[in-house]
Amino acid sequence: MEQTRRAPALAESGALRRSETHDHVTAITMRLRVTYHLACSSRVAAVRARDIAFEQTVELPAASVSPDVGERIAGHVESVVSLGRGRSRAVISFDPATVCGDIPQLLNLLFGNISLKSGILIADIEWPPDLLTALGGPRFGIRGVRELAGVHDRPLLCAALKPLGLSPVQLAGVARGFARAGIDIIKDDHSLSDQPSAPFRERVARCQEAVAAANRETGGRALYFPNVTSAPLEMSERAVLARRAGCRGVVVNALPAGLGAVRALAAGDDAGLAIMSHPSLAGAFFHPHHGIAPAVLLGDLFRLVGSDAVIYPNVGGRFTFSESVCDAINARLRRPLGPVAPAFPVPAGGIDAARVPHWIERYGPDTIFLLGSSLYAESDPAAAAQRLVGAVKAHAHG
Repeated sequence: MEQTRRAPALAESGALRRSETHDHVTAITMRLRVTYHLACSSRVAAVRARDIAFEQTVELPAASVSPDVGERIAGHVESVVSLGRGRSRAVISFDPATVCGDIPQLLNLLFGNISLKSGILIADIEWPPDLLTALGGPRFGIRGVRELAGVHDRPLLCAALKPLGLSPVQLAGVARGFARAGIDIIKDDHSLSDQPSAPFRERVARCQEAVAAANRETGGRALYFPNVTSAPLEMSERAVLARRAGCRGVVVNALPAGLGAVRALAAGDDAGLAIMSHPSLAGAFFHPHHGIAPAVLLGDLFRLVGSDAVIYPNVGGRFTFSESVCDAINARLRRPLGPVAPAFPVPAGGIDAARVPHWIERYGPDTIFLLGSSLYAESDPAAAAQRLVGAVKAHAHG
């Protein structure tokens, strides 16, 4: 097996003098280190790891690349370890300069060509500080979204406007009811776009005004987040329109829109909006032995491109995430990551309003709970929302 550039092991062995060890560890830390799980035996894992290192960079077999280019540009296989049962773990590091601070190139480097092969799973990523600074992350983060909502001592509550097919007037009526009930964020359903039944401009104007009117009545600070997902230019224009209407945040279907487009929206000064990213299409990456682990895609990559809050399917709902996967996503979104602000986890996908206190105990206060079907199942969704708000506030102050 290939066992190279494994700085901690070298340092512990005393094989290098202290100064050499420090320099070596620093060099490794500054590289982008990716842990791949390979669906293959230990006999062939080292060869396969070397193939990944060259395929993802120079896109030539090692024998066709000069030693100088191979050392400078190709990925470095740091370690290959058997996991048993026909699986192995390979750690490969890349020069972060290869990324160019560019989100599409980052995705290409991590999983571009090898996504077309089989049995390769990105299980973890260690980010060099300079790359974290270049990528930026959330504009608002947890603290900034709390400031927008005026809530600092409890989890936030979010409700989705649905179903598709309602008119702008009808959707605005639902939005006003949720805002009056005390829901912190009222978001468009991720399927609401610019359909004839609820054109974007009219829907945003009516829903934002409805939420603003409710705030004037109650003294609250409910927020309306419209869905701006579209092609990059249109998405930018929709975001600007939303901001001019008074919105402080938006919903983006991050993968259909493109993670690079999300980054551009987060970094741009035209709109200055908080971004709640929806995981539509993400399931295409989530396979036991191939793809990108949910915590890496939703917890790291979605956060780094600028998501202030990331929706994911909670355990026990309509989808199939386990408790451990949900916990891992939460931890990734909130963990210290250099200069990158933490982002809100947003468990969703069929949360029962009656069980929200249970999930608060498990996930903690720095969470946004997104509810839809369990509110709409009641004869009066706004009244159900008001009961939920009361229960969450009582739990926070109990």
